[in-house]
Amino acid sequence: MARLGFVISEFNRDITYQMELLGREHARFLGAEIVAVVYVPGVYDMPFMVKKLLCREDIDAVVTIGCVIQGETAHDEIVVSQAARKLMDLSLEFNKPVTLGITGPKMSRPDAHKRVDYSKRAVEAAVKLLKNAEGV
Repeated sequence: MARLGFVISEFNRDITYQMELLGREHARFLGAEIVAVVYVPGVYDMPFMVKKLLCREDIDAVVTIGCVIQGETAHDEIVVSQAARKLMDLSLEFNKPVTLGITGPKMSRPDAHKRVDYSKRAVEAAVKLLKNAEGV
């Protein structure tokens, strides 16, 4: 059974709450256990808590859930690209999957509502990566 940690952004919580519910439901459907759920202020803050969870022996993979909506500057692009880069680095450093359930950048609020199911994709990716890594 895959043992997952969730790191969830509280920014745009109306959207990340829906994403969280779908992610939890999909984890149950796939037979994965959610061992820990940690909330962070925003997507940019995720790597710190992801690293904490990756250090735990009872967590096999970390799923990130967040939503970055476009504003009037390029802030959204910077936040997503830097967070994604660091999350990938952490995955390789700890030899555990860290999946990207973060929507954006260049996304409007209506677009964000249409993409809440991306959290399911992140959960599924974590479970598949763990299963595929067993034989390698």
